[in-house]
Amino acid sequence: MSLFRGTPAQEGIAGRVYQHVKQAIFDFELLPGDRFSESDIASRVGVSRTPVRQALYALEQEGYLDVQPRSGWQVKPVDFDALEAFYDLRVVLETEAVRRICQRPDAPLPASLAELVRFWMDSPPLADSRDVAPWDEAFHMTLVSAAGNPQMARVHRDVTEKIRIVRRLDFTMAPRVAATYAEHSAILLALIHRDVKEACDRLTAHIAQSQKEVRNITLHMLQQARQEKCR
Repeated sequence: MSLFRGTPAQEGIAGRVYQHVKQAIFDFELLPGDRFSESDIASRVGVSRTPVRQALYALEQEGYLDVQPRSGWQVKPVDFDALEAFYDLRVVLETEAVRRICQRPDAPLPASLAELVRFWMDSPPLADSRDVAPWDEAFHMTLVSAAGNPQMARVHRDVTEKIRIVRRLDFTMAPRVAATYAEHSAILLALIHRDVKEACDRLTAHIAQSQKEVRNITLHMLQQARQEKCR
């Protein structure tokens, strides 16, 4: 179902604006706390204000923006307390998923997990580290989906969307990309052996380290982006 209402052409324009603004937020072109108007975005993208308004309200519903009465729009500040809560929830959901997978010792490894083994263990690393982020998301979402509880998977997808804006920064540093390949491989190996303690311990440590690195990188990127804007 489309996020937007109107003719196919109107929905297409609103979708293009939505992707443009969302990417600008992800790329720290629009910084947390930045204020802007619908006219600013309309001029920037070269469209009318109606599809801009539709796109911005969609981003507000997803938690990226706040609408300010009489003063336009604002990129939501990074709430590190909320991010920590989301990472805690990830640990709960993902370790429970791993437990459920390991508790089926007589069942073959789900095909979706076999595909993860192929990508993370059997194939060479991707040449461009920026391409790793969506594969990392898919790794963790596949783990939860493989547990067989669609409501767990739905909540986990929502959490994934909420932290995407900062989580992708974990793949801007080459050592972190290499670590992700190694840690994912270790988690998968424990799953193959149905070693629930090893799998949960590896997964918990992996998420905790990513959380720590993401916080540090985010603070650094914010400081750097603000300095660039002041020049």
